[in-house]
Amino acid sequence: MANKEVDVVVVGAGFAGMYMLVKLRELGLSAHCFEAGGDVGGTWYWNRYPGARCDIESLEYSYSFSPELEQEWTWTERYATQPEILRYARHVADRFDLRPDITFDTKVEAAAWDEDTERWTVETSGGETLAARFFIMATGCLSSPNRPDIPGLDDFAGETYLTGLWPHEGVDFSGKRVAVIGTGSSAVQSIPVIAREADHVTVFQRTPNYIVPAQNHDWPDDTLAEAKANYRQIRAEAKEETGGFRLPHGTSDRLVTDVPETEREQEFQKRWDHGGLVFLAAYPDEGLFEESADFAGEFVRRKIRERVKDPETAEKLCPDDHPFGSKRLCVDIGYFETYNEDHVDLVDLKATPIERITASGVRTTGGDHDADILVLATGFDAMTGTLTKFDIRGEGGTSLREKWEAGPLTYLGLMSAGFPNFFMLTGPGSPSVLSNMMVSIEQHVEYVADILADLQARGGATIVPLESAEEAWVQHGNDTAAPTNMMRSNSWYLGANIPGKPRVFMPYSGGVPTYRRICDHIRAEGYPGFAIDGEANETPVAFEEFADVPEVLVPILEAMAAEAEAAAGTPNVQG
Repeated sequence: MANKEVDVVVVGAGFAGMYMLVKLRELGLSAHCFEAGGDVGGTWYWNRYPGARCDIESLEYSYSFSPELEQEWTWTERYATQPEILRYARHVADRFDLRPDITFDTKVEAAAWDEDTERWTVETSGGETLAARFFIMATGCLSSPNRPDIPGLDDFAGETYLTGLWPHEGVDFSGKRVAVIGTGSSAVQSIPVIAREADHVTVFQRTPNYIVPAQNHDWPDDTLAEAKANYRQIRAEAKEETGGFRLPHGTSDRLVTDVPETEREQEFQKRWDHGGLVFLAAYPDEGLFEESADFAGEFVRRKIRERVKDPETAEKLCPDDHPFGSKRLCVDIGYFETYNEDHVDLVDLKATPIERITASGVRTTGGDHDADILVLATGFDAMTGTLTKFDIRGEGGTSLREKWEAGPLTYLGLMSAGFPNFFMLTGPGSPSVLSNMMVSIEQHVEYVADILADLQARGGATIVPLESAEEAWVQHGNDTAAPTNMMRSNSWYLGANIPGKPRVFMPYSGGVPTYRRICDHIRAEGYPGFAIDGEANETPVAFEEFADVPEVLVPILEAMAAEAEAAAGTPNVQG
């Protein structure tokens, strides 16, 4: 029996959950949010490891829904650090008086759809039971840290830290021998900072990553003033880019294979000097073919060899087993230069794999490496990890965890068939981690708010996706990702970092503008693919018609699709 009834329960008080509360208030709906952490901020509350910062420029990694908020907040750095982003999140919570609607230090443990009352019954770790018309997960894409299953991990006698669950009081590395396992984004950011304090650092690398410089700096006053004066244009431009952030140097209308070497090198150098993720978008074919991607890949490898003095170490740090851009591109501040320090060592785990963790450190096939502190920079169970940890049950008691055993099944990355009035903000099947998360968060929150407003207007009580629409969307997502290099590497986009996890490409790779056009079309056409109050709209949607493909790629993609269809021996029907 529920001891409280609200219109909406929201789980998670990060940027998605906070904005969702703002929109729900505008609709006049009662809502309550539960947050496992002690404050707002989501990933920026938990990820406090040394050097943590965003890889999207701070002027764009921020809310756009409030012009007043844009004007009153001043970012200090091009790429904001975790403490600054957390201060921003707290400022938003206070400015919009969100805390009264949030219960902190409380987890949602179970949620079940009651078909008789058409309500969700939500149970919390605080012993509270709520009845809600709508249940919204705002738990983020990277919120379940991956603690690796390494033999002997519990035997280590020193201190052990997971970058995704860093102690709020910080860690003192002075005079300590530190072993860092992993060389993904959190390691790339933390290792230079740890090395400035520690007596010795040993980095254990399984797979080297492509890494470009941030070229970080403080924001000059004139840049900030110009941005604040032109914020509407900045936001509009970002929303029209595939990744949801502006590209100051655009993307060439020619294939990288058609560009003379001198011109190509100048283009790469320009983007290297600019810094950040714009390096990904130099040429339209870089993401499709290994040969095309390798032009950028070889440029990055040359830069690594220039930055790392020891040739043997430099080669270990050069990625060569996956195409450039097929994994999350890392952005660094002094990462490679750290290996020029005498007290920093690199261990190549492909040559000498880890056998076990011992009481005194890490044992590889090449020998023992003593340590006082063990840092696990081993990433997250991305996209689905948090969602499947909850006991969420839909129609007929169906478990979301069981439904997704072979991979996530969603319509628009927003809802899942059999789970009425259940929404996932930036869930699997949406652009999410392939985009500026703030842009995707705002789009999803506003779309959910629109759906709820439309339900109110028509006197509707329930909305749920059709299985046929879900199948079509999953197929469209697979078809969109299939020709890309992202399918040619073992990345966390595919769940490859989690043993036993199904290898399914989880985010939507069609880009932010295409995704938004599809969502807007579905709403304008009366929600094809959904059932509202049991009335199904089975009109198919030709998703591929909304894609904005560079003209130079059209014949290439058509040929690739025809080749794939011929190889499969069956027609390739979408929608």
